[in-house]
Amino acid sequence: MSDGAPRICYLDGEFLPLAEARVSVLDRGFIFGDAVYEVLVALKGRLFALEEHLERFERSLAAVHIAAPLDAAAWRSVLERLVTENGGGDHSVYLQVTRGVAERDHAFPVNVAPTVFAMCRPLTPREGLDRVDAVTLTDNRWLRCDIKATALLANLLLRNLALAAGAYEAVLLRDGEVTEGSSSNVFVVKDGRVWTPPLSHLILPGVTRALLLDVLEGCGIEVAEATVDEALLRAADEVWFTSTTRDLVAVARLDGRVVGDGTQPLAERAWREFQRYKEFRLR
Repeated sequence: MSDGAPRICYLDGEFLPLAEARVSVLDRGFIFGDAVYEVLVALKGRLFALEEHLERFERSLAAVHIAAPLDAAAWRSVLERLVTENGGGDHSVYLQVTRGVAERDHAFPVNVAPTVFAMCRPLTPREGLDRVDAVTLTDNRWLRCDIKATALLANLLLRNLALAAGAYEAVLLRDGEVTEGSSSNVFVVKDGRVWTPPLSHLILPGVTRALLLDVLEGCGIEVAEATVDEALLRAADEVWFTSTTRDLVAVARLDGRVVGDGTQPLAERAWREFQRYKEFRLR
């Protein structure tokens, strides 16, 4: 995509410049946050882990009782063309479906067409493992964090509390146990073993989380999907965040204290192995 060229988005069957896209103020995504979304990446113009992302997207749609407006083949066609329209290369890709346009009413409307929107933006490749600071915060979000819904105000408040404290992200604690980050999953390492909280209604089933678990097991690294209490978090040798657009990020300091001895050797290895895995999947 040449410098200055307009970003192209997809809205209800049409590809058009992002600046020209318009949605009704009565759209339930705008009025209620009555919508779900998905984020994935395109690398060298090719969609990565599309099947896994679409599977999660369809679970979110089913959980909020929105009929999927397109099937997997049609989603692929739309998203591949979207990346091409924006010049190929590396992009983060955002996909959203709302319940549609209707008079404001808490009851779900009937016979309303969902609003389908997708956009992408250039993704800067990372040359190595990033190290960040993090803080712990109380997880005060709703009880269906497994749904990738657009109503993210609680997550935004938590993320911005972390930013105000000079940190990149928050490790969220509920009843003394780690759940996830405000926009990421959490891993901890202790004595060479990798831990991550088990999936539940309190945790988004991260695609990168799942893929990384497979990669680690394939490398002979011991992993456990098990409760991570605050004591284990504080005593961890390493703490990581995972997300679609950042892969794996190591926590250098948690609440102002250096994590472990500060070296994160297993994070370095995991990051390298995950890059190899991505290259393999994109062949």
